[in-house]
Amino acid sequence: MEQFVVPAVVPADPEANATDLLVDRVAATPNGALFALPRGGEWVDVTAAEFHRQVIALAKGLVAAGIEPGDKIGFMCKTRYEWTLVDFATWFAGAILVPVYETSAPSQVHWNLTDSEAIAMIVETADHFSRFDEVHGDLPLIRSVWQVDLGDLDKLAASGTGVSDEEIERRRSLAKGSDVATLIYTSGSTGKPKGCVLTHSNFVELCRNAAVSMSAIVHPAASTLLFITTAHIFARFISILAVTGGVKTGHQPDTRQLLPSLGSFKPTFLLAVPRVFEKVYNSAEQKAEAGGKGKIFRAAADVAVAYSKAQETGSVPLGLKLKFRLFDKLVYSKLRAAMGGRVEYAVSGSAPLGPRLGHFFHSLGIVILEGYGLTETTAPASVNLADRSKIGTVGPALPGVGIRIQDDGEVEVSGINVFREYWKNPAATAEAFDGEWFKTGDIGSFDADGFLTITGRKKEIIVTAGGKNVAPAALEDPIRSNPVVGQVVVVGDQKPFIAALITLDPEMLPAWLDNNGQDKSMTLEQAAKNPAVLAEIQRAIDTANTKVSRAESIRKFVILPTEFTEGSGHLTPKMSIKRNVIMTDFADDIEGIYTMTPPPTQGFSTVG
Repeated sequence: MEQFVVPAVVPADPEANATDLLVDRVAATPNGALFALPRGGEWVDVTAAEFHRQVIALAKGLVAAGIEPGDKIGFMCKTRYEWTLVDFATWFAGAILVPVYETSAPSQVHWNLTDSEAIAMIVETADHFSRFDEVHGDLPLIRSVWQVDLGDLDKLAASGTGVSDEEIERRRSLAKGSDVATLIYTSGSTGKPKGCVLTHSNFVELCRNAAVSMSAIVHPAASTLLFITTAHIFARFISILAVTGGVKTGHQPDTRQLLPSLGSFKPTFLLAVPRVFEKVYNSAEQKAEAGGKGKIFRAAADVAVAYSKAQETGSVPLGLKLKFRLFDKLVYSKLRAAMGGRVEYAVSGSAPLGPRLGHFFHSLGIVILEGYGLTETTAPASVNLADRSKIGTVGPALPGVGIRIQDDGEVEVSGINVFREYWKNPAATAEAFDGEWFKTGDIGSFDADGFLTITGRKKEIIVTAGGKNVAPAALEDPIRSNPVVGQVVVVGDQKPFIAALITLDPEMLPAWLDNNGQDKSMTLEQAAKNPAVLAEIQRAIDTANTKVSRAESIRKFVILPTEFTEGSGHLTPKMSIKRNVIMTDFADDIEGIYTMTPPPTQGFSTVG
C-alpha cells in the first residue's frame, strides 16, 4: 500500500462555518468585485459588501417566510449569480440547501426532496416548476415554493425587512464545523442517488487550505467565468473558493454563448470538464479545415505538443523554437484571443484529460491543472498546482488531505474534505467509509513524487472470457477526442473480445461532413451508415488500439443512431456516462456485436 498525507497549512477552526468565509472576505476587501453581472452587453461588478448586503436581505426573507435553523430547502437552478446568492443566504438563515439538477426528471426531483425531508423549494424557470409540480402532491413536507424568474427572490428580500440583523447574526453563528452544510445527491450512475452529507468544516477547511496552495490562481485580481452546473460539487466548491479568495466570478450557463462571453469577460482562469477542451480544440480544427487551413492547424498542433514536451525536459531545440514562434502568430494567438486573451490557467476535473490536449493548451500559455475528487470529497482531493504540476496526472494531495492506494489499486481518501456520511443510509456509509478513509472506487497509481494518476473505475474493469482485465477509460478517452465522436462505451465483460458502442457528436458532425465532401445535412441515422464516417471511427479506434495490447484492443464497434444525453438518462450532469443504464438500454446492440455473422453493414466494422 502506498500513501501520501499532506499536512494542512491553515490551522483548523472547528467553530467556523461557511458564512465565515464571506464575512472574512468582506472584512478584507469590502469594495473588491466579487461577482459581475451581464447588463446590456457589459459586465457590471458586484462588490463583496454589496453581495453580503443582498445575502442578508434574502436570509431575512427566508426567516420571515418561516424557515427555521436546520430546515432543508431544495434548489433547482442553472449556473447564475443567484445560485451563490441563495447558497449563502440559506446558510445565513441557518438552513441547509439541497441542490437538484436542472435536468432532473420529476421522479428524481421527488426522490431528492423526500429523502432529504426538504420543507421548501426554489426553482428558476417555469419548466423547472412544471417538473416539480408533477410530484408536488406527493411532497407533503413542502410548504413553500418560490420561482426565481418570477422575481420571488426580490419579493422574499422585501418581506424580510422586519427581521433584525441580530437575528441573522444569531442564526448564521449556530452551525459549528461538524454540522451539516448541504446534502448533495450523487448522480445515480451506479444506482439510486445517495445523499452526501457535507459539513461546514468540509467547505471551510478545504477552501482555506486550497486558497493558500492555489494562491497563484485564486486571489483578488483573478477572475473566472463559471459555465458548468453549480448544482454539482465541482463548480459549487469553486464558487465558494472564489468568495474565499476574492476572485471575481461571472456566469454563462449557455455553452453556445461561451466564446462570446469569454471574449467580453476576459477571465484569468477557467473551470471545465475535459469534454469542453476537446470541443474547443475540435471546433478550431474543423474551422481551419473549412477555411482550407486544416493542414496548417494540424502542423501547429503537432509543434505545440512537441514544444510542451520539450519544455518538460528543460531543453527546446532551436528549430522547434522557430516553428513555435511562427505558429504562435498564425494559430495560437488567435485561440488565446478567442478565450478572452487573459486565461492563464484552467482547472479540469471529472474525467481524465488526454496528455496531447494538456500539452497543446500548455503551449498556448494556458496551463490545464487536472484535479481529482468526488462529491464525497467536497470535490478536490488532489490537483496540479501552478508551481508543481505534471501533465497526465491529477496532481498531489491538497493540504489537509491524505491519499492512499490499496494493493488492488483502489484509491482511498482521508482528511478535511471527506464527507460525514450518506444521509439516512448507514449501510452504504459503512461499505465505503470507515470514519477516516473513504473508498473512492477508482483505480490509480502514484509516481515517486506523490502525483496521482487515475486509470479507471474499480467496478468498470472488464474481464474478458479469456481472463484479461481491461480498463475502459484507457480506450474511451482517446476515441472520444475525435471530432466526430460524441460518446464511447467499451464493452466485453465475459465476452471473447473487446468491442465498443459509439455515438456521434451532432454539433461537430455537420462541419466534419462538409469538410470531408459529404452531405452536412444528413441525420445521425444516415451518418451512422455513411462509409466516410465509419472509416473515421475506424481510424480513431485504430489509434486508440495502438496504446493497448491486442487482447485489450477493440475488435468491433457499432455506431448508434442516437445521442447519449442527460435527458435520455445516459449521462450525468457532469457529462459522465451512466454505464449501467447504457448496458441495459442497448443490451440488444451489444449482444448483436457478438452473435451476428457476417457483421451487418450498418454502423459496424471489424478491427484486425
